[in-house]
Amino acid sequence: MEKRVRFKSAWLPWVLVAPQMAIVLVFFFWPAGQALYQSVLQEDAFGTSREFVGLENFRRLWEDPSYVDSFYTTALFSVLVAAIGICVALLLAVMANRVVRGAAIYKTLLIWPYAVAPVVAGVLWLMIFASPWGVVSYTLQALGYDWNHLLSGRDAMALIVMASVWKQISYNFLFFLAGLQSVPSSVIEAATIDGASPWKRFWSIVFPLLSPITFFLLVMNVIYAFFDTFAIVDAATQGGPGKDTSILVYKVYYDGFKALDMGGSAAQSVVLMAVVILLTVFQFRFVEKKVQY
Repeated sequence: MEKRVRFKSAWLPWVLVAPQMAIVLVFFFWPAGQALYQSVLQEDAFGTSREFVGLENFRRLWEDPSYVDSFYTTALFSVLVAAIGICVALLLAVMANRVVRGAAIYKTLLIWPYAVAPVVAGVLWLMIFASPWGVVSYTLQALGYDWNHLLSGRDAMALIVMASVWKQISYNFLFFLAGLQSVPSSVIEAATIDGASPWKRFWSIVFPLLSPITFFLLVMNVIYAFFDTFAIVDAATQGGPGKDTSILVYKVYYDGFKALDMGGSAAQSVVLMAVVILLTVFQFRFVEKKVQY
């Protein structure tokens, strides 16, 4: 039986999708086109004069050591945020799926961080780790570790990774919990009767069934680390100390609005957009093959 909807009028489907198409064009394609256009211009900060320079802005990027360093910083940051965020969320979802008493309260508390604005999350973690009066930094110093994210690039990177993971963990948790609750209990019971251990049941049955969700979250977490963590970095470290936490999206902002290099900032936006598109294509082209639908 065919369930496809058929419209009597040829123009009605276009009318129905027109609002969505308008939003996509105005808020996605137009800014992307504007960034591409500005990336080949050299203009002053007030936009009163502009000059076509071709690919000069892109050439200057690759000659800038700080821009190349920001690639390594972004790669490390993205891997840590995606890997830790997915693993911790999966662990919490498995634990929440086993809770019998107070399950609603436990799940609600785990979802709360998603309602916190990124800049607030950055400030919260900054206060927790502020040296020397932050709760955690004070404890670490009492244990003999001299935490100081203002001087140590490693500590600063750890700070923004923890804040970013904490902000995104609720999003990952919801998807994993929904996936775990959709696993047929009869399959788990059959494996238990056959003598499979809890770890064997999880690794051989549950995790393969969660692979589509894990793949989706991998794509979303990489995009999140590249684009949506700007406010956390700005609030917590402002790219410092030096440029040790200056990820690509923060460098776009810094060069455009503080260094007033609008052409260079637009060129960085285009490169960042291309990198994320290539990463997403790579994930769908190669990683998706290991997903079991």
